[in-house]
Amino acid sequence: MINIQDKSTPESAVTQQNIQNWLVDYLAEVLEVDAKTIDSTASFDRHGIDSASAVALMSDLEEWLGAELEPTLMYDYPTIETLSEQLSVSLPDQ
Repeated sequence: MINIQDKSTPESAVTQQNIQNWLVDYLAEVLEVDAKTIDSTASFDRHGIDSASAVALMSDLEEWLGAELEPTLMYDYPTIETLSEQLSVSLPDQ
């Protein structure tokens, strides 16, 4: 499991921006690159995320959000931008 700086569950309502920030930081750590190089409109596949990495990411994201997520979400919403947007509207207020 990746240990990113802001691993704690969000204390306020989940927003698209804080989910997006978490995903960018997560990918930057996994890929060992600067977060500024992560394109939120590029597909997870383009970032080099394979199925094993996707499972780990979704597991860590579930833990961070404190919510169970469908395992296919990354395939239905294949970019940071689309996934964070979907999660921000579909998750109950925290």
